[in-house]
Amino acid sequence: MNGADLLCETLLANGIDTCFANPGTSEMHFVAALDRQPRMRCVLGLFEGVVTGAADGYARMAEKPAATLLHLGPGLANGLANMHNARRARSPMVNVVGDHATCHLALDAPLTSDIDSLARPMSHWIGRAETAEAVGQRTAEAIAAARAGAGGIATLILHADAAWTETSAPVPAAVVPAAPAAPDPARIREAAEALRNGKRTTILVTGRALRAPQTEMLDRIAQKTDARVMAQQANARMQRGAGRVALDRVPYVIDQALATFAETEQLVLIGANAPVGFFAYPGKPGSMLPEGCRVIAMADADDDLPAAISALAGETGLAPAPRLAEHGAPDMPGGALTPDAIAIALAHLMPQDAIVCDESITSGRDFFRSTHGAAPHDFLQLTGGSIGEGIPMATGAAVACPDRKVIGLQADGSGMYTVQGLWTQARERLDVVTIVFANRLYKILHGELQNVGAGAPGENARRMLDLDDPALDWVRIANGMGVEAARADTAEAFFDLLRSAMSRKGPFLIEAVV
Repeated sequence: MNGADLLCETLLANGIDTCFANPGTSEMHFVAALDRQPRMRCVLGLFEGVVTGAADGYARMAEKPAATLLHLGPGLANGLANMHNARRARSPMVNVVGDHATCHLALDAPLTSDIDSLARPMSHWIGRAETAEAVGQRTAEAIAAARAGAGGIATLILHADAAWTETSAPVPAAVVPAAPAAPDPARIREAAEALRNGKRTTILVTGRALRAPQTEMLDRIAQKTDARVMAQQANARMQRGAGRVALDRVPYVIDQALATFAETEQLVLIGANAPVGFFAYPGKPGSMLPEGCRVIAMADADDDLPAAISALAGETGLAPAPRLAEHGAPDMPGGALTPDAIAIALAHLMPQDAIVCDESITSGRDFFRSTHGAAPHDFLQLTGGSIGEGIPMATGAAVACPDRKVIGLQADGSGMYTVQGLWTQARERLDVVTIVFANRLYKILHGELQNVGAGAPGENARRMLDLDDPALDWVRIANGMGVEAARADTAEAFFDLLRSAMSRKGPFLIEAVV
């Protein structure tokens, strides 16, 4: 056994049996070791941002980390944007980044770089395996870090000679994840007292607080205390749809968010952050809360959120039953295709237990309004604001849950960042329907140009913000990646295409011209 074999055995001993990979020369011994492990599923991504984004989507649904395999510092750098999103989502991830053999580093070969510094901003833990004997223990440390708290990004740097050198070091014992931190009774009591004082209160939640049993308990607390429950603006995973509590999120648009909290006197945070603007805007506040609003941090992201909610219920009492969304959808409109029509079609046709991966940016902001009564589903969204997450996230979710339909809501501009993920969907025969909102521009940036007070776009601005010269042909792009595709520009044609796509297995893309 060599160091690379020891790495594989340690991953498998801890239930990590999926590796999203884009390897290079320095990682060939690890590739060979993976080849000797039929229990390990290896999924190739044609760009490292696909690899890390897929590992993020996988972790959100599998509730355990995948491994990634990245080639030296530049390969890691290509994957950093979606590591940022995964870090914001608190997705557990074990990155294996190859480095030169220790004896080769001093020669300053062209691909030599400071991998530690590249990894640090997006990682909760960084370690190096410099010898074969150290590989097992360092891998175990990485796994422990990935599974700590709500989840973390662990980056293990594997030197080529540590991978190829033989070793008799044993496989470490399986890592026993540390239990999440117990809720603080004093903070629970403070929140309960606030909920009883008669002031207008919002309970803001995220993380595991957005699973169905927890949202039901939160709704019963809210009824009992005359409070309001909301999800923070960006969340890793929400369980929603018919038979579940219909929660809304904090709006992205500043004016809407300010209006949402205008009368809030108290804010109780359960794993969430106090709402702030995505960006600073001239003449507008950064905090979405009114002056004087009291903020009570009842539970932190790494705390046991279900236990914290149960403890709060014990202090406040519960209404007899939660208010659950009834199954149903608005009438399907006709005519020109609009984002609203797409959402309504999904409300009609989404199958039971679908997984919706949302990177629709501006076009999908009102998705919730029409889909509270859709079939029960999981909703995954862009968490860190770094676009190029949607197609990879859907890919990883489909690998984690092969028996569930995955629906990707994808803006056209951000889709081009990691379009290579469609090829992985085709190769792996993944059951993903991708809906591209083809408005032929970076619509969000047109809005942001006005929001920051920079005026209407002129010729140069339009050339940086528009995608219509030449127009992207998503049907041909998908076909070139091996994915069947079709285009719709009316509500009727889209409904028919979506109904067909939902009735079959395998990847399919709909270019929705809006």
